[in-house]
This record gives sequence, C-alpha cells and structure tokens, in this order.
Amino acid sequence: MQMKTNRPAGTVSIGASKVATVRRTNLGLLLQLLRDHGARSRSTIATESGLPKATVSSLIGELVERGLVREGEADRSKGVGRPGQTVGLDGTTICALGLEIDADYIGVLALDLQGTEIHRGRVALDIRGLSAETALGTVANVIRDGLAAVEAHGVRAVGICLATPGVVDAGKGTVVFAPNIGWRDVPVRAWLRERLGPGVPEVEVDNDARLATVAEHAQLASQGVTDLLLLTGEAGVAGGVITNGKLLRGHAGLAGEIGHAALGPSDEPCPCGRKGCWETMVGLGALLRRVADADDPVRDASRDVEERMAEVMRRAQDGDARTLGALDDIALSLAHGVSVLADILNPQVIALGGYFAYFGDYFVPAVEERLGSRKMLASFPQTEVTRSRLGFSAAAFGAAQFALDAVFQDPTLIEVPAAH
Repeated sequence: MQMKTNRPAGTVSIGASKVATVRRTNLGLLLQLLRDHGARSRSTIATESGLPKATVSSLIGELVERGLVREGEADRSKGVGRPGQTVGLDGTTICALGLEIDADYIGVLALDLQGTEIHRGRVALDIRGLSAETALGTVANVIRDGLAAVEAHGVRAVGICLATPGVVDAGKGTVVFAPNIGWRDVPVRAWLRERLGPGVPEVEVDNDARLATVAEHAQLASQGVTDLLLLTGEAGVAGGVITNGKLLRGHAGLAGEIGHAALGPSDEPCPCGRKGCWETMVGLGALLRRVADADDPVRDASRDVEERMAEVMRRAQDGDARTLGALDDIALSLAHGVSVLADILNPQVIALGGYFAYFGDYFVPAVEERLGSRKMLASFPQTEVTRSRLGFSAAAFGAAQFALDAVFQDPTLIEVPAAH
C-alpha cells in the first residue's frame, strides 16, 4: 500500500535536496583533486577522495558529460593487473576573464579550466586623469573585446573578475577607497552590469594584491611553500600575506596595505592623505620621478608600462648615472622596509612583483644582503627572496583563477551539452 503525501506537486523533498547538495560537493571535490594533483585513474581517485569506486565512476561520468574532464591513457603505474584509464581536466571550451585596473593601465587575461592562457591584452590609460565612470566604460570595452577574442577560439567565458587597488567590499562589488586612482565608494559591479547588459557573466570585484598573492602562491605551493609575502611594485605598493597556506585578510579586510606604512624617513605627500608612506619611496611613481623629468617619455602614462620599464632598463644597462642612482636609492629603501616586514611576518618566501620583479637583478641582491645582515642567529633559516613568476600580470591571473573557482566549487554551473 502506497503512503499518501501532502507535498505539493513539483516540490522537492528535503532529502532529495540534500542528496543533490552532496553530489555537487563531491563533483567539486573530484574536480579540485584533478586540478591540484593531475590526471589519475578512477581507483586512485577513489583512494585519495575516500569515496566508493562506484560513486567515483558515476561522478566522473557526469564530469565527462559536462566537458570538464576527459579520459586519457591507461595508467600502468601499478605494474600489475589490468591498467585503469586515467582521467584529467578538460574544460578547454570554457574560460574566465581576469582583469586588473591600475593607475596606468587596464590588463586582461583569459584562462581555461586547465589554467592555459588563451587571451591577453593591456590598454595603457591614465586612470587618475579620468572619472571612475569613464574608466569603467573602458573596462567594459576591454571585457567585450576579451569575450569576442575567446569566442573566436570557440571558448565561452563563464566568469569575470576585476582586480582593483585599494579597499574593496567584495560582497557588494564596491571599491570603498582607492587613493592611487582617486576612487571612493564606486559601485563597480553595478556600473559594469549596466554597461555590459544581459548575457554577460556577473563581474566579481576584489583587491589586486590579494588576488595576485593567491595566484603567486599557486605557483609555489608544489614546492612546499606555505608562508609567503608578495610585494606588488606598481603605482601603489601593497603586500599579500599567505600564512600556513591561508590568505591573511585582517579584521576589516585591510591586511597587506603596507604601502601606507611609515617604513622609512620620508615626508613626501601620499594620495591617501598622509605623508611618509613607504610607497612614496619605493612605488613605481617614485622610480619614475627619480629617473626622468616630467616631460620624459618614460613618465607618459599613455605608454605601455612594460615599454617604459624596458626603456629604463636600457638606460641602466648603458650605465646612465641618474638611472643607476635611482635604482640604488629604491633598492636601499626597499631592502629596509622588507627587513622590517620579514621580522614581523617571518615568511618562508618573499616574492617581488610588478616593476620590482622587472628590475630583480638590482633589487633581489639588495634585499637578500639586508636580510642576511639582520639575522639574529646564523642557524635561523634564511628567507628566500625571489621575483614574482607572474610579474605585472599577477593580479589579472589571480582574478581569472578566482572566477574559475566557482566552477571548481560547483561543477553543475556548467550545463550538459544538448548532444548528451
């Protein structure tokens, strides 16, 4: 005899909802496992995930249908018995756009699910000379161009994230205060939604240094790096901190605003309203003021930042006294500030990003020497100082990874193609 139910037609039971939630979670678990550890057999996945083999086979089948994983070659690593077929990430028909807005440019980068770069671009722009609305109009155009570029490769963008300097309310998609570009309480997400219209993924917004740091840590995690300090050497100087493998955000989300700390003798006014901020001594603007007069092309914000850095590098390599003196001054101030931060944070690795990475041959040795001279005990492990592997693209790279993370958390966001 069947039991009657008072449940209205078309509703889903709480039990069914829980089952669907658990399945989504497990789909994400397997997708993340393949991202972090590479292709492997179903039996290996079952062992590493702790899920039954039958469940793993069902989940893998669904991920294959969604185009997120693909079957590969036979796994002969065990050497005995019938080899199992490996499965690995696919997702080459979807991507995410990561963008960065800085004082001198807007950068864009598109990554597919495997982390392969499929589009890159940068527009030189003096953001400080524009209103926020005008600048975001250009951002919207860069997004449209990026979407068109990936579509031309047969790839669909499923997420977009914009990295901005300053204090960001990521939940609201608002830049609360970004002194280096003159923004205060700018509703970035809402304005971009209005400009882009329907059919375009919602634009997420987060702090550039945090996104860059997460991206940089992803490059180093396989080497056992769990504690990282990344310094972004751009118009502003910010720091991202990874401690015990986790991003440090701070009580109000302000952790890492080290460019506005007083880490040296300076009374130079800062766009934040204070004087003597560290970035007035070591930021990109400080370098350019030292190496060139106001009418010099390297001070022209309408030129691409890496082209200008290449010209400064050429002058340094040609032995130009003014350029070499400026680099020496920056190196000294940078090394002093980093040594203070190293004493406070005790990072395993310090990565120099932005223009610090570009001039790493000048800055890395200076920082290493300062840290070595400040060691309290010779037996203490030395903090490694390195260039950022991602340079000026770190924030955009991190933004694209952030946008893709939604798929890794919930693979059901990607619909099964109609052919299935």
